[in-house]
Amino acid sequence: MGGAQFLLRCSKNLVRDDLFQLLDSRSSMTGHPTPLALYVHWPFCVSKCPYCDFNSHVRESVDQAQWRDALLADLAQEAALLPGRRLGSIFFGGGTPSLMPPATVAAIIDAAARAWAFEDGIEITLEANPSSVEAARFADIAAAGVNRVSLGLQALDDEALRFLGRAHGVDEGLAALQTAQAAFDRVSFDLIYARPGQSLEAWEAELRRALRFGTEHLSLYQLTIEPGTRFATLAAKGQLTIPDADTGADLFEMTRAITAAAGLPAYEISNHARPGAESRHNLTYWRYGDYAGVGPGAHGRRGGLATLRHKKPENWLSALDRNGHGIEREEPLAPEDRGIEALLMGLRLCEGVDLERIAALAGGVAPVNLATLDLLVRQGLAERDGSRLRVTEAGMPVLEAILRELVV
Repeated sequence: MGGAQFLLRCSKNLVRDDLFQLLDSRSSMTGHPTPLALYVHWPFCVSKCPYCDFNSHVRESVDQAQWRDALLADLAQEAALLPGRRLGSIFFGGGTPSLMPPATVAAIIDAAARAWAFEDGIEITLEANPSSVEAARFADIAAAGVNRVSLGLQALDDEALRFLGRAHGVDEGLAALQTAQAAFDRVSFDLIYARPGQSLEAWEAELRRALRFGTEHLSLYQLTIEPGTRFATLAAKGQLTIPDADTGADLFEMTRAITAAAGLPAYEISNHARPGAESRHNLTYWRYGDYAGVGPGAHGRRGGLATLRHKKPENWLSALDRNGHGIEREEPLAPEDRGIEALLMGLRLCEGVDLERIAALAGGVAPVNLATLDLLVRQGLAERDGSRLRVTEAGMPVLEAILRELVV
């Protein structure tokens, strides 16, 4: 699910000092600040949702054997370029990876295990649609090695689900959630709020109901109009209007308060978890660790290189036939670009960023306007504790403006 927004607020002090010490000790033992993460993109969906700008495609048929072999070949290329690493997480995203045969999921996990040493307690996540057909595969997917599922419920209201173009209804989605909770060790699900006409009272009731299901993690996204989507076309015609910024901020503030009170505080702009249940894979992105991306359109960051696979499934397959991998571009990142990327990603997190690490990535000096930073701190929009920088509750609603002025 896309659309995590910079204009939402972030609470403070979620990550304890002892966690930073643990990460530092692991860095000295392994030579890398974080374990490697592996992202596997399955590009196919049954239908295209009107809000979605992800790399997803509808095809009448998919040659499953061809796609299994292609993904394994793409993975082998990354493994050859990243020898000796420890793997901390695998994430099957899409598209709709719950449409993958469980045997394909198992083959990819087995190939990853042969390529890299697995961290103890490796997190292996698969995104799934909450249909009865896909839920029937959950036990086999778990047997293949997946231990965490991210379920795209998206709403707990049938009218809203129809508006969002979802194929399932509430009852079917909740049945799939129950099946997932029985099959997997860890379960998260997504909801979209700030829908047209949605009141604070209606969202509060929906969120409180969601929290009663007892999952360890929730991804809660405000609806955004993404370019190139069907919703963007409707909005351009004046046929779709989402809540204004003030209403969106009220919805967000209420979301933060309710989830925190329920024991699932936010640790990133749109993600909430019980302590210890944060998405380890996504934390690798936000903490700017290395990750290998395989499959159509997958991005990667490999030792200072930015990698991008061909986006269209057919083009990706053709590239594999020609080259043995699906890479479209592989470019070295200049130190200043690495520093900027790490800063932009890290400020999404409640823990903020370590400016000394940002400076090291950037080649010696963090790409921060110190005069602007001093002003932001005096205005209460940012907080600095030694080398750690966070945007405060007051600053998060204007984070985009802050970044424009802060980053140099």
